Amino acid sequence: QLQASGGGFVQAGGSLRLSCAASGSIRSVNDMGWYRQAPGKQRELVATITSTGNTNYADPLKGRFTISRDNAKNTVYLQMDSLKPEDTAVYYCNAGVRRPWGAFRDYWGQGTQVTVSS
Repeated sequence: QLQASGGGFVQAGGSLRLSCAASGSIRSVNDMGWYRQAPGKQRELVATITSTGNTNYADPLKGRFTISRDNAKNTVYLQMDSLKPEDTAVYYCNAGVRRPWGAFRDYWGQGTQVTVSS
């Protein structure tokens, strides 16, 4: 129900833009966010954004990563600039989706690999 795209291979200092779209019958999408998991490490917060556009970032990523969303498309984006090798991870999107019949559920995307070479 969440489809992520945009990952890939990039050299240090480069940029990538991730996208993640919620699909299916949707009444509303609450908070959306990005998390990442590097090999051998726990999944960690990258950034979140509310339906009204309030954002929250992991402190080390402030200034390099920018989260945004298009409510009309039920899509969240992550612009990643000045990438570093330590940004290498699988990036997961997350969203709280309310269906027209009232059901609410937290969804995770399938993950997209980001690899930054030195």
